[in-house]
Order: sequence, then C-alpha cells, then structure tokens
Amino acid sequence: MDPLIIEARVNEYATRNRNRNVPWLPGEIASDATACFEAGASIVHFHGRDAGGLPDNRFETCRDTILAVREQSPILVHPSLGYLTVASSFEERFANTQRLASVPATRPDFVPMDMGSVNADLFDARTPAFRSPGTVYVNGTDMLIALSQRLRQAEIKPSLVAWNVSFIRQIEAFSTMSLLDAPLFVSLVLTDKILIAGHPGTAAGLDAYLAFLPKNVPTAWAVTYIGGRLDALLDKIILAGGHIQVGLGDYPYSEDGCPTNAAVVASIARRASELGRPVAAPADTREILQLPNRR
Repeated sequence: MDPLIIEARVNEYATRNRNRNVPWLPGEIASDATACFEAGASIVHFHGRDAGGLPDNRFETCRDTILAVREQSPILVHPSLGYLTVASSFEERFANTQRLASVPATRPDFVPMDMGSVNADLFDARTPAFRSPGTVYVNGTDMLIALSQRLRQAEIKPSLVAWNVSFIRQIEAFSTMSLLDAPLFVSLVLTDKILIAGHPGTAAGLDAYLAFLPKNVPTAWAVTYIGGRLDALLDKIILAGGHIQVGLGDYPYSEDGCPTNAAVVASIARRASELGRPVAAPADTREILQLPNRR
C-alpha cells in the first residue's frame, strides 16, 4: 500500500466566524502550508482571498501565493481555478493557469477538474427551503476536454473531482479517450449540512463511489468532506488505501477549540501511524502520482 497522501485544504471560501485560523493572504497561506507540511501534508490546496476574506482570483494573487509557499517548503501546490468564474469562457477560466505554467517557479503541481456540472443550491432542512435555487456549477464536457488537453501540454496533473457517480463515469470515459494520463488522481466529494450536491458523508456514500472507480487504469483516490468531519470514515479510508483531503476550508472544527490546519493534519498523520501506514512526503506523492518534474 502506498504511503498516505494528505492534502491540506486550507481555506476554500471559509470565513473566520467559527475559526480565526483560516488563512487568506499569500503570506498567511504560505506560513500555513509550511506548518501543514511539517505536520505531514504533501499537498496544499488554496483559494485566493483578499484581506477581508473575499474571493481574489487575480493572477497576481495566485502567483504571489505559490512563490511564497515554495520559498518556505517543498509542499506541492494545488490552486483553485476560481469557483466564481464558472460563468466565464474556458479561455478566461484557464488564463491564470496558463500564465502560471509559463514559468517553472509558479507552475502548479495540480489543477482541479470538476468532471461534470452540479446543482450547488444550498438547502436548509429546518425551513425547509433552498437558500439559493438555480445555482449551478457548470463544467461542460467540451470545456473539460479542452482543459485536459491544455493541462497535459502545460505538464500539470489534473485533480479529478467527483460530486457523484456520474462524474466517475465521465472520468472513465475521458480515460478511454486517452485524455487523461495514468495514474488518475480522483477526489471523491462528500457533503453535509446545507450542501447536498455530493454523496452523504457515510460509509454507504463512500462505498457508492468506490464501486464505480475505473478498474482498467491505475487510480489513486482521495476523500474530501465538505461540511463534516472525516473521523468516522478515517480508518476505513486509510486501511483501504485511500488518501485524505482535509482542512479548515471544509470544516471549522470549532468544537475542538478552533485548531489550525496543521493541527488537523497532524491528527490525521497520527492516526495513520497508529494504523501502520506512513504518510507521504512530497517526493513520495510525486512518485505515486507520477507528476511531471518541475524544470
């Protein structure tokens, strides 16, 4: 079994209302990434944010964040494409990544590819009512084909995001079309609370994904749990050979006294050690996923 890859999802669009330790600015993200690396993470996933916590998808913000992260540690970088740009054209959405990839020092190691479109409405069961009816995260197949081709040219590994089983089937179709290079790196999204777009954060929700993972191509799978904690599934994932994507971007852990991202990562690494599975260093992750070398 491969060492456990831990990806720190440090901020997403999380506020500081429930945990003051969410990093926003490039320097904050870089310091957080270093602490997560020292705790056992080999990948950091981040979203650009401004000083007030609002999304900041400017090229300069992503560039400065990557440079700051790499100046401090060897952790692998996985920036967002920018969720709030989903209504833009492919060229607009890919522009930052293309510019980042043109310089070895800023070329991302990963870029997310959400392998389909999903209704991202927020549902409040207490009301009951949708808070944002009509919200769709749009990722057309034509756009994804273009993205897979451009990422291959840029020598960037796609992190293939699945929100339900249909996304897994799309991943398999893309692999059959030779649009993706093995091994595949697949992120299985579980959701809870008001976001109901993903599979529920239960063993049954995870097993439904695992039953449909591609069988004819090497695949490394990881689990993201938006709105919940992975505690109940942690042993299952570790012992089954899966990997973990976790952090304050997905859950505030306020009931634990508002820990840092590094503390959350350290708890995962500690449990993996107790179960006899070592955590992957960045070099291990690069080998497991056969990442292109950064020139």
